[in-house]
Amino acid sequence: MILYEILGLLLFVTVCIVLMAGFPVGFTLGGVSIAFAVIGALFGVFDLSFMGFVSNRIFGVMTNEVLIAVPLFVFMGVMLERSKVAEELLDAMGAAFGNLPGGLGISVCVVGALLAASTGIVGATVVTMGLLSLPTMLNRGYDPKLATGAICASGTLGQIIPPSIVLVVLGDQISNAYQDAQRQMGNFAPDPVSVGDLFAGALIPGLMLVGLYILFIIVRAIISPSDAPPVPRDALAGDGGESVAARALRALVAPIVLIVAVLGSILAGVATPTEAAAVGAVGATFLGGLRAPGTRGMPIYVAAACLVLVLVLTGFVDLRLGREQVSSSEQIGIYLAAAACVGLIWGLVAALRRIAADGTLREVSQATTRISAMVFGIVIGAQLFSLVFRGLHGDDIVHEFLVNLPGGAVGAMFAVMALMFLMGFFLDFIEIVFVVVPVVAPILLMMDLNPIWLGIMIAVNLQTSFLTPPFGFALFYLRGVAPPEVLTSHIYRGIIPFVLLQISMLGAIALWPELTLWLPRLIYGTVAGG
Repeated sequence: MILYEILGLLLFVTVCIVLMAGFPVGFTLGGVSIAFAVIGALFGVFDLSFMGFVSNRIFGVMTNEVLIAVPLFVFMGVMLERSKVAEELLDAMGAAFGNLPGGLGISVCVVGALLAASTGIVGATVVTMGLLSLPTMLNRGYDPKLATGAICASGTLGQIIPPSIVLVVLGDQISNAYQDAQRQMGNFAPDPVSVGDLFAGALIPGLMLVGLYILFIIVRAIISPSDAPPVPRDALAGDGGESVAARALRALVAPIVLIVAVLGSILAGVATPTEAAAVGAVGATFLGGLRAPGTRGMPIYVAAACLVLVLVLTGFVDLRLGREQVSSSEQIGIYLAAAACVGLIWGLVAALRRIAADGTLREVSQATTRISAMVFGIVIGAQLFSLVFRGLHGDDIVHEFLVNLPGGAVGAMFAVMALMFLMGFFLDFIEIVFVVVPVVAPILLMMDLNPIWLGIMIAVNLQTSFLTPPFGFALFYLRGVAPPEVLTSHIYRGIIPFVLLQISMLGAIALWPELTLWLPRLIYGTVAGG
């Protein structure tokens, strides 16, 4: 084996080992890559002039508008978590489904799906449901393995149900890989792949996964009623005589409106994912302002109505200024939009003052900064890794290996999915996205695989990185808040059926790619890759 091939493989292996040792991801990617670049230069197999492209790559990250959605979605999720949305949803859904066999487990899955589509923060979702639902499920006689498995699996739905931070960063990586693959194949004007395409492609598989979770819980409750007993109706009565339907409606209004505003505006083509993330951040701020101590909620209600009005006008009226010809209806629309913006600012200022007064704004801003800094630190480190790996011809090694596998594209895809699944036992999803995807995705896409289908396959596979022992983050989150009588073995054993369900979903997507391509075609017409 040639020396640069040995160094390329050693670079990849060393990065994985250091990451598993617990060192910070961004520093690991950058530091190990620089060390191997120096070693390669000393042996004459790496050209240090490659390092001159680092600044250009970092500038490309800084000017990438898609990645602006990351801190905005993080802000939205953290703000909603502080607004106690999960608590209300769990209480209401538990009352709605609790009297059914497996009803509390079903309510956990439904709430997990709703939180996934409105917050997407896995840690906050798992911890919140663990604190609120797990004691109740155990007190009502639920098997600890079933209860912990349902909570962990439902808490990770934010990785696949849009809007998802995973889909944002993965969409950016798949888009870059598709452009590279098409250029190498001689197509210098390929159809673009957007984050919106992945959002649309992930919606049906995500909802089907929720359905599989619920079906499993129902079947388990039928086969073994003692594992998931129903809760007596009188134990579910709300305070003040409020009906179950009224409680459910009150709890569902806020997240449903936010989901429609964010995800609906993306799928309808009214807003890009970045613009929709801004809408979600503003909407979450309104909700936080309403939940904060204060006497006047009218400015926030007015501002929320103005936000909806702006979205509607954007979808149906051309609001661009500076045009030579503007019809009377467009002029009215522009005036209405301007007035709505004034009302929006009024309510936003009122909401910010209220959440700043009780310290929520400070906490949310700090959490958003920490998470966003971690993500973009990893992005910069990944740029260094990718550059050095390519400089050591590592991409050529991977290309040769995948192309020569038996089975062609099927064999290569199976090998990559197996590798990602195994890496998910030890590494976080974001590490896999920035280390593995840039290396293998261009090669797979050159085998005539659809980029949207490939992206969703990777996303569903990466979801297992939060669930698979020994280092599944969702398992650690739940272990940290679980009562002492819940053993770690309960959590590990309880998650096994749900991991198998995810693998089944992965197989279904592989067999029927239309599960991921039908909705993007319906919404956007033709999509990249056919």
